[in-house]
Amino acid sequence: MSRYLSPLVLSAILIALLAGLPVASVGFNLFLGGTSDTWNHLASTVLPEYLWNSLALCTGVGVGVAIIGVTTAWLTTMHDFPGRRVFEWALVLPLAVPAYVMAYVYTDFLQFVGPVQTALRDFFEWRRGDYWFPDIRTLSGAMLMFVFVLYPYVYLLARTAFLERAGGVLEAARTLGIGPWRAFFTVSLPLARPAIAAGVALALMETLADYGTVAYFAVNTFTTGIYRAWFSLGDRVASAQLAAILLGFVLLLVAVERITRGRARYHNTSNRHRPPPGRLRGGAALLATLACLTPLALGFLLPAGLLLRMALGDGDAQFGARFLTLARNSLTLAGLTALIAVTLAVLLAYSARLSKTLLAQALNRLVGLGYAVPGTVIAVGVLIPVTRLDNWLAGQWESAFGSNPGLLLTGGIAALIYAYLVRFLAVALQTVDASLSKITPSMDDAARCLGLGQGTSLRRVHVPILRGSLFTAGLLVFVDVMKELPATLVMRPFNFDTLATQAYTLAADERLTEASTASLAIVAVGLLPLIALSRQITRTRK
Repeated sequence: MSRYLSPLVLSAILIALLAGLPVASVGFNLFLGGTSDTWNHLASTVLPEYLWNSLALCTGVGVGVAIIGVTTAWLTTMHDFPGRRVFEWALVLPLAVPAYVMAYVYTDFLQFVGPVQTALRDFFEWRRGDYWFPDIRTLSGAMLMFVFVLYPYVYLLARTAFLERAGGVLEAARTLGIGPWRAFFTVSLPLARPAIAAGVALALMETLADYGTVAYFAVNTFTTGIYRAWFSLGDRVASAQLAAILLGFVLLLVAVERITRGRARYHNTSNRHRPPPGRLRGGAALLATLACLTPLALGFLLPAGLLLRMALGDGDAQFGARFLTLARNSLTLAGLTALIAVTLAVLLAYSARLSKTLLAQALNRLVGLGYAVPGTVIAVGVLIPVTRLDNWLAGQWESAFGSNPGLLLTGGIAALIYAYLVRFLAVALQTVDASLSKITPSMDDAARCLGLGQGTSLRRVHVPILRGSLFTAGLLVFVDVMKELPATLVMRPFNFDTLATQAYTLAADERLTEASTASLAIVAVGLLPLIALSRQITRTRK
């Protein structure tokens, strides 16, 4: 029993409790916070709109990412056509573009004074009122932004499923006289269903967590309601209650994904049984190329090209010392969070490796829930207890030293980094845990035989082997923090801006060209892990 209460296990328990505190805080205010006039007003006026818009977004985005992700994964996996080898890895590039950046770019591109409508008026000699043009800043426009940014989640998981499970069973289907289309719908698609459901669930979690896109498009959802209740109405209880409902949406998505998976188990088939991709010719090859090129062009090539053109043309008028300050703030937050997240992930993963108990698994699952919780919910859940702790610390300091130190935690970046850790620690933990599980237990036994303790074994044996995985985990957290907008908007100290908040502020003021500089920097940083991922994809070619 004593080994379960070792310092390593106790540290893991403390980390998991701190990671779960924001969610518990939100739940506490839901059940014990009572109702206020603000909540009654929200419930009778805008709450139905929040519900409808959130459900509509989830439905549209879910269908869109499933269609695009499955189609592109099936084409690049099972068929050969012009450009296939490029599309295999390039189709993941839209993940580098945050949805709110995509919204800014397409608004500038499609607005009345933008290049598209200007070219149409010049060509047809139209004037205002002579023609109709769709407005991108609508609910359907927000759906499209999310679909073209988030479909790679489904593409990656579905492609892996097709590669691993579509070989021998497809050969068996062919021997039974089943054609390609029927084999896809009756064999491959059912086998890949758990992977597709997981990818759709990830995309929907990101959709519910978004603030920048829906706020800029004036689409009222729970994230915009939480922000408005906290800052405009000043009611933390109402914002926490809205956050609890949003959290319920997320947990429902997780439950539906688990139920959809059920007890199904699918085993990998060897690469030796994987048939070569079928060669497409003529019109079929052209359609396959267009089917892969369209989401890539709309999700990455066009937005990145437009950002580059705007940034090099006009860009941010404050580019210079101001931009360097923003970059330094973003890099500081991302770097510190990544370093702390990797350290905590190593402690959690190594503790689970040593204890091998249900407690360790439960702690890691508790930490893993943070990535499913929207940043706005985490921000509210962190601010409520941390603000009380801040006020208590200030009171104790004043009693002891006779001066008021101000807000020690929420007045700086400490509370913000805490929120980032709750949100993104799961990313580092999954990466480290997966790599640590590949290290044979015989190395632990050998280290013990040489008289090395747990801490020494971790430092001298495991960490050197995990060096590459630790770098990958830190890079993923770094990029996620660089792109994070909702938690940063809610929790950043006064007069402390980042590249993400600068892009949002300029876009909200309709200074879209100036927002391109900060947006392009975010996209450039987001490409770093995708380059590594693309190299990994190219190594899985048949």
